[in-house]
Amino acid sequence: MTTDQLDSARSWVVVAAAFLAMFTVFGVAYSFGEFFGPMADEFGTDRSETAFFFSITTFAYFLIGMGTGRIADRVGPRPVVLVGAVAMFVGLMLTAEVGSLELGYATYGLGVGIGVACCYVPTVAAVGGWFERRRTLAIGLAVAGIGFGTLAVVPLIEMVIDEHGWRDAYRFLAVAAGVLLLIAAVGAHQPPGSAEQPVPIREALRGRSDFWLLYASTVFLSAALFTPFVFMADYIDTTGGSGSAAVLLGLIGMASVVGRLGFGAVAGRFGLLRLYRGGITVLALSFLLWIVADTNYPLLITFALTLGVAYGGFISLSPAIIADRFGTVGMGGVLGALYTAAGVGGLLGPPTIGAIIDRSNHTTAQWTALVSGLVSVAFLMLIRTPRSA
Repeated sequence: MTTDQLDSARSWVVVAAAFLAMFTVFGVAYSFGEFFGPMADEFGTDRSETAFFFSITTFAYFLIGMGTGRIADRVGPRPVVLVGAVAMFVGLMLTAEVGSLELGYATYGLGVGIGVACCYVPTVAAVGGWFERRRTLAIGLAVAGIGFGTLAVVPLIEMVIDEHGWRDAYRFLAVAAGVLLLIAAVGAHQPPGSAEQPVPIREALRGRSDFWLLYASTVFLSAALFTPFVFMADYIDTTGGSGSAAVLLGLIGMASVVGRLGFGAVAGRFGLLRLYRGGITVLALSFLLWIVADTNYPLLITFALTLGVAYGGFISLSPAIIADRFGTVGMGGVLGALYTAAGVGGLLGPPTIGAIIDRSNHTTAQWTALVSGLVSVAFLMLIRTPRSA
């Protein structure tokens, strides 16, 4: 392959494959909030214990993503996505049979964790490697699959659980995810120039304080971001709200699509880092809407839409910032290293928020998420503005 294939028709096939992979794996991962109540009821666990089910999965897929990204740099994304398809199918099928929450930590955590890790970083990095002129837009389109997956899968799973129970819902997800990821693997082509030897991650990051500031920011951001995905259904049930949590999560997904595409389209005009800072600031402050909403469902919808747009900007721009600062050769490894921060935030955030709710109330937890988001913004403000920001 030669670099004249950049921004070609094949490049857009890779975008479509990445979109389908994101739709599938994050549709599964972000539907966990609908399983939260039924699983907690059956196993008799509190919020913190049940939230750890989601947290260990999040930690697994971001931690493992550093390795899968590096492997995909060397062998291409297709074989890695195929491994993810198998892991997702087996993990979800086994989770449908578990007799304890602790066993589910292993089956769901490893199955879905490996599945997401094998699809997210490798396919996003591949898109980055297939584009030059329209890279930010292409990445935005690819990761828009996360929003569409959330929008489509969460309400669907709510209906399946209501009709057939949470165990059959996991079996349904296993088959659907396995088939869709096999299709995605077909279009996951290795980028031109990927045969070049990538710089070792330690060497690429040596002396790069900007990377570590991004890392710290992502830890605190993720701790806040995952709060509604895990606890929105519990919040609606606890407060006696009349609306649907699945609709709210679906709206977050829908709005995130707008954010991914919109932020990607205007990044060249406003600058990557400047726009990224603005998006994270909006994301953090959106929790004020949740705090004052109480059971006011229209205001909860406003919160979901605001959070979703800002969340979409975060997902769209962070890979572009990595490509801009570190280049696209070996991008999977560097991007995977950054995303371990999201794993740390995902591991610590939901159980902490769950414990706060158990000991205090949802409002205290919401303020905690808001503060965590503002700490994330503070770290971003310390980063030096690069040439394209």
